[in-house]
Amino acid sequence: MLIGAHALVFSGTFDDEGLRRAIEGTKHAGFDLIEIPLMDADAFDSASAERMLRDNDLAVTASLGLTASTDLTSDDPAVVSAGEQLLQRCLDHVATMGGDVLCGVIYSAMQKYSAPTSARGIENSRAALARLAEYASQRGIRLSLEVVNRYESNVFNTGRGALAFLDGIERDDISVHLDTYHMNIEESDLFQPVHDVAAAGRLGYVHIGESHRGYLGTGSVDFGTFFRALHDVHYDGPVVFESFSSAVVSAALSNTLGIWRNLWQASDDLAAHANRFIRDGLHAVRTIDLH
Repeated sequence: MLIGAHALVFSGTFDDEGLRRAIEGTKHAGFDLIEIPLMDADAFDSASAERMLRDNDLAVTASLGLTASTDLTSDDPAVVSAGEQLLQRCLDHVATMGGDVLCGVIYSAMQKYSAPTSARGIENSRAALARLAEYASQRGIRLSLEVVNRYESNVFNTGRGALAFLDGIERDDISVHLDTYHMNIEESDLFQPVHDVAAAGRLGYVHIGESHRGYLGTGSVDFGTFFRALHDVHYDGPVVFESFSSAVVSAALSNTLGIWRNLWQASDDLAAHANRFIRDGLHAVRTIDLH
């Protein structure tokens, strides 16, 4: 199991300077892995990132959220094609960096929708993802679809919803990405969804985030139960800390995510605390086997 941090904990931009700050900050905080958001795939220098990752001995994954102009659930074939082309470029970046996962809201736009998605939109997304999964598999990469709350997608908002969506894709190499921040809003608890998704063989990625996006353990997320569930199902994939503050994140992304107040200022302190919190929590549930 690799314990990681989202790059936006450290930097809101990902030119060479921003990448270096994020990668070195992640390493200094004690993490094994960094998740890099590919917010500008055209400008991103994945070769430079690969060198920095190698120098810091860090594993890498990548993520992004699609926009209205690249929404795979659009009824407009040109928009779906634009989304598919963008995700192909992102997969090329992941391959160059030596990563093996592209995750996030990569099945629809990451936005608040004003109406339910259409049956045609769902099928457009499924068909594009099937093609993308094949493209990814040829590069040793897998896709993982993040389950987000109702204000960030209208396709699915629970683990069971994600499984139902994936039932319509004839591939078993696309996984589900659970996030405690979103689960705390949408799920009945933080235990059963882990078991449901794992039992289907689909649990592939995990985000650890507090209810208010700040310091772990200071909000309402039941991390003890969540860690217990991960232990029960023998999960050994990435566990990645995610937190946002408008002191670090770009103004545009802060607006998209609704980051209207700063719960932290010091990235290094926040990250070091999160690394200890996650490792201590996972260690504690492992000791239950001794009881």
